[in-house]
Amino acid sequence: LREPGLNLRVVQLFRDPRAVHNSRLKARQALLRESVQVLRSRHRAEPRGSPRHQQQQQHLLLPPGLLGGGRASQPQHRAEFFLGGALEVICQAWLRDLLLARRAPAWLRRRYTQLRYEDLVREPRAELRRLLRFAGLTVPPALEDFVLNMTRGAAYSSDRPFLISARDAREAVHAWRERLSRQQVRQVEAACGEAMSILAY
Repeated sequence: LREPGLNLRVVQLFRDPRAVHNSRLKARQALLRESVQVLRSRHRAEPRGSPRHQQQQQHLLLPPGLLGGGRASQPQHRAEFFLGGALEVICQAWLRDLLLARRAPAWLRRRYTQLRYEDLVREPRAELRRLLRFAGLTVPPALEDFVLNMTRGAAYSSDRPFLISARDAREAVHAWRERLSRQQVRQVEAACGEAMSILAY
């Protein structure tokens, strides 16, 4: 970051963890291996038996049928177990990044900015201009048209999460409200509450 020849800038993208959890549940099979890897990264970082490791185990996001402490026996419950645990690890990493950014020296703050997915979807042109200004770049009109088209398209394809196409992304912002149960929402908010508070979610 301090290398003058690179002029490196960092843009960190965030999204409401409830929406992230909803998206990850829709693509549970495709993300299963990734979720297991994320969980393994936490177990490598925290020694077994440490107070922090035990505390993390208690807050692990569990699928609806497993709150009583049962084992995830069915494949869909195992997938939800791993997805929920991975989301918790992701939120903990976000919190570390957010706290680091708050304490960062001025030279680092000048090279780092945050972007909330919801802000980009609601105000694509303004956020694009802000990001390119941060990067020291101009805003070509074709790029403005592109970002508006990609976030204001006529379609909304929730069944194919990895398909990149023009869609009305505003629908994705609150889709979790209709698809997640109250229990799932409460679990995400309990696991990710500190990061959500800093990000004004």
